[in-house]
Amino acid sequence: MLKLIECPRDAMQGWHRLISTEEKINYLNALLQVGFDTIDFGSFVSAKAIPQMADTKALIPQLQLSGSTSKLLAIVANVRGAEEAVAFDEIDCLGFPFSISETFQLRNTNKTIAESLEQVHTMQELCIKNRKTLVVYISMGFGNPYGDPYNADIVMQWVEELTKVEIHTISLADTVGVANPENISWLFSQLIPAYPKVEFGAHFHSAPHNWEEKVAAAYVQGCKRFDSAIKGIGGCPMAKDELVGNLATENLLAFCQAKGEPLPLNFQALQTAQQIADSIFY
Repeated sequence: MLKLIECPRDAMQGWHRLISTEEKINYLNALLQVGFDTIDFGSFVSAKAIPQMADTKALIPQLQLSGSTSKLLAIVANVRGAEEAVAFDEIDCLGFPFSISETFQLRNTNKTIAESLEQVHTMQELCIKNRKTLVVYISMGFGNPYGDPYNADIVMQWVEELTKVEIHTISLADTVGVANPENISWLFSQLIPAYPKVEFGAHFHSAPHNWEEKVAAAYVQGCKRFDSAIKGIGGCPMAKDELVGNLATENLLAFCQAKGEPLPLNFQALQTAQQIADSIFY
């Protein structure tokens, strides 16, 4: 069965108007009723850098977690953010963007790749101590627009380094939408059998015309974890001036249904969440 990770945080973080705390609470509570494996709901990052996420702490007490099977994931950019996030019992997973592009890692977290690996060590210790799961996103995992060195061997090298820290969930992120099916297929075909104890996921930023070929390339090679966002809204505001857009949840669900994948979701709750999304993202 596929794990579906819904990413309202990714959709909201770069939106052009400030979304109120009340709107976010209403939307997140609707999503919690759908049955997604995980909700990427907020982030513990600099409010100056990502002002849309400044109210993440205020959201948590208002979330209706009783009766929901979904786990909560919060993005962190450094150890300070991780220390804040692990203090909340409601949060199950911390997500850390580990870029294999030096330029982007400095731009996104103000740390070099080497410094970020040290932070992964510390964050993993925090997560183990506080019974959380650290999810590492290999951002710029399919290339970068900065001219930084990139090839599949570099991806493999950094995955090997992360497994030395006992990271068991690694998601390859197409941060600026440059992945092609051949590269996707090759990476997953090599990584999944080489690291059987690691759950590999795909976080595709994608335009509407080429999402399916990306999903299919990962799926055929055994990827069982996919991130998406309702309406396909989002992207990383720290990467480029224009957001690429996320893999749309609606498209991912249609793909799953076509492949005969079981979808233990509450589709009435999904419809409600989609209606709320329409009222937020306009």
